[in-house]
Amino acid sequence: MFNARQLADYRRDGYVVARGLFAADEVERLKEHYMALRRKVTDGVDPNSSDPLRRYPRMLQMHRWDETSLRWMIDPRLNACLTDLLGSEPFAVQTMIYFKPPGARGQALHQDQYYLRVQPGTCMAAWMAIDPCDEENGCLRVVPGTQNLPVLCTTAADTNVSFTDITVDVPADMTVVPVEMQPGDVLFFNGSLIHGSGPNVSRDRFRRALIGHYIVGEAEKVAKFYHPVLRMDGTEVPLGISEGGGRCGKWVERDGRAVVELSSPA
Repeated sequence: MFNARQLADYRRDGYVVARGLFAADEVERLKEHYMALRRKVTDGVDPNSSDPLRRYPRMLQMHRWDETSLRWMIDPRLNACLTDLLGSEPFAVQTMIYFKPPGARGQALHQDQYYLRVQPGTCMAAWMAIDPCDEENGCLRVVPGTQNLPVLCTTAADTNVSFTDITVDVPADMTVVPVEMQPGDVLFFNGSLIHGSGPNVSRDRFRRALIGHYIVGEAEKVAKFYHPVLRMDGTEVPLGISEGGGRCGKWVERDGRAVVELSSPA
């Protein structure tokens, strides 16, 4: 699915975008499907809240009860892209849908591996745009070249602009890059890549995104929340449960440059 240049870009930067991987009509059907689900599944929804994310909270692990989500998560196109990047077929562990209406907060910079705790190896994300995504409506932002970092120690995030309360620090010489996308584009990145998003400051534009999380096929353990683990044909595969905590990385200056040093528990 990826050419040699795209694979080289992924190895250098830790992410790559498959433009137009899903057709416009497919994406439109998925948008209608998830908006209907959001109206139907009202747990956690407060239609009168001043917080847009309470009116349209994200949904997690839909594939466990929604056939459309399961089919998308194990779609052969996603499998082919992930296999290209990883060198072998992955396991599938999570689906998420973010609605991110106008005025919604974003998510502070973080690493997915902090949550999934894959052992050995790491996780992978397939992040599909359902709406046009740009800086105004809070597109994803990434820090190229951070894909080989260990899990970093977290610090407090600004909850005025992030719905999560933790983040990771980024040295001044590293660049946070916005990834603008069109519906049907899929961004692939590994679990160590630092990424997040800003608030949706548009007046009337949603920034919906459908996300799948996967783990390397050599993995032996993943955090409990991500069980049951599925092969890409939808069958279950038994894996162990990894524990949280352990050592984490902190930025220190050495010989005039920022490097990561493992220290206290995460």
